[in-house]
Amino acid sequence: MGRIVYVNGEYVPEDEAKISIFDRGFLFADGVYEVTSVIDGKLLDFAGHAKRLARSLAELEMESPASEEELLAIHRELLVRNDLTEGMVYLQITRGAADRDFAYPEDATPTLVLFTQARALVESPVAARGMKVIGIEDIRWGRRDIKTVQLLYPSMGKMMAKKAGADDAWMVEDGHVTEGTSNNAYIVKGNKIITRHLGTEILHGITRAAVLRFAREAQMQVEERAFTMDEAKEADEAFITSASTFVMPVVEIDGAVLGDGAPGQVARRLREIYIDESRKAAV
Repeated sequence: MGRIVYVNGEYVPEDEAKISIFDRGFLFADGVYEVTSVIDGKLLDFAGHAKRLARSLAELEMESPASEEELLAIHRELLVRNDLTEGMVYLQITRGAADRDFAYPEDATPTLVLFTQARALVESPVAARGMKVIGIEDIRWGRRDIKTVQLLYPSMGKMMAKKAGADDAWMVEDGHVTEGTSNNAYIVKGNKIITRHLGTEILHGITRAAVLRFAREAQMQVEERAFTMDEAKEADEAFITSASTFVMPVVEIDGAVLGDGAPGQVARRLREIYIDESRKAAV
């Protein structure tokens, strides 16, 4: 039996879900999204995702078709209907359907779609062995702080990494790492965690905010600044964070092996802390 998904007010089997061919998300990538992780049948940091969703919508002058409370209820109903205990809930809002025109339509009703994905998040084999990443040029648009559905170049970046025998790619602009294809990037040097400062160049990661807070509470040093790929290849260790990977160690960058080639102590400890604390606060 397939999943039950949510489309514009209705819970329907996934093979019956439909949206208009005139939907602006389909025609223009005129939409935003969020992915909320699920552990033990509960949602991790839902309030943080809802807040970022509201910001993304505001930046695009787009209305939300549901309140935060209504979105939470939909998330929970999907967990029940799909018997999901571990994985993710994907939410997407587009400006809606209208005859094709570059100008925003004045009377379109936003499209709201949600679906679940079952996935093992806590016991990840990649977390046990660590990731390999490569560097690629960052040629995306300038508003990466808005979580839009225009993800073609990140998809291309992941394929570049796959073809190079790596797991993912870190994007580089003006000589400095911005972020991974779907994650925030970090290096560790001399017990100091270094990650790019917030701005329009990167997504303001919800997991990033939580991990940095936990790191500081654990008396770890954190420095938010840009770093180069050469600096990264000479780091003691590295890792990424995202809603779907939590804290994921990086053991190789552009062919340079970090440390002894195994997940580093800082990344492993932060992953433990993040999972433990997130479980306590899940809703």
